[in-house]
Amino acid sequence: MEISVIYLALVLVGLCFGSFAGATVWRLRARQLIEDKEGQEEYDKDEYKRLKKLTTSNAVRDRSKCLHCSYVLRWYDLIPLVSWVSLKGKCRKCRKPIGRFEPLIELGVALFFVLSYAFWPYQLESTLEIARFIIWLTAGVGLAILFAYDSKWFLLPDKASFAVIGLGVANVIVVVLQSADIMSTLLSVAGAILILSGIYLALYFYSRGQWIGFGDIKLGLGLALLLSDWSLAFVALFAANLIGCLLVIPALISGKLRRDSHVPFGPLLILGFVVAQLAGAYLIEAYLGTMI
Repeated sequence: MEISVIYLALVLVGLCFGSFAGATVWRLRARQLIEDKEGQEEYDKDEYKRLKKLTTSNAVRDRSKCLHCSYVLRWYDLIPLVSWVSLKGKCRKCRKPIGRFEPLIELGVALFFVLSYAFWPYQLESTLEIARFIIWLTAGVGLAILFAYDSKWFLLPDKASFAVIGLGVANVIVVVLQSADIMSTLLSVAGAILILSGIYLALYFYSRGQWIGFGDIKLGLGLALLLSDWSLAFVALFAANLIGCLLVIPALISGKLRRDSHVPFGPLLILGFVVAQLAGAYLIEAYLGTMI
């Protein structure tokens, strides 16, 4: 198969799954607000009124709607990226702005699919190798949901986190089946869990939940299982904190952030994770080369 055809297919599939991820983010938020209201917890009443129409008692029947006028989107309104561009980012009926949230998720997932294929560090020849790549791409969709949700509402929804953890378990099974030394592989997985989840669990208990949320611990567990390698987990942790510093420090200096501002760590951890999987082996080799 021509390499250009593969990349084109990845872009198209990525856009479609990105559209699914964007719709899922809004529906998860709507259900969260409904649960908060029913549980008599604090919730944003204005946001609840806007989003409650996105979900019903039967999730299969949920339809995408305009958040302003409740116009039910038709199939031609849901073509990834194309519909948004053709409508100039506005609702077909009320002409109010849709926003950039959805197209950014669609483009993000498409870019993730393309970069994953371009920089995938393993072979794609056997059934198990292909299965691992498919698990990775599927997990990427779940991580896009978590990335967007945490960036917007500073929360990591359990349903998406548990889905990523489940895919992580499937990845570990594939890695074990490929391994010539099962015990070493399992120890490496355990080390990854300790680094990406155990450290945050300790910080969570030490700070009594003030420094880090429990959602980050569950996310770290899923990422550790997907990496299945303690050294890559260390790279992910380092990269996440480095990216955080590069983003937060300039924002603090410019006044866009205050010292008491809340910064979601989930998106940073996800970015560090992607860097670790796609470039971690190269970075480790380059670092060790400087030590010789």
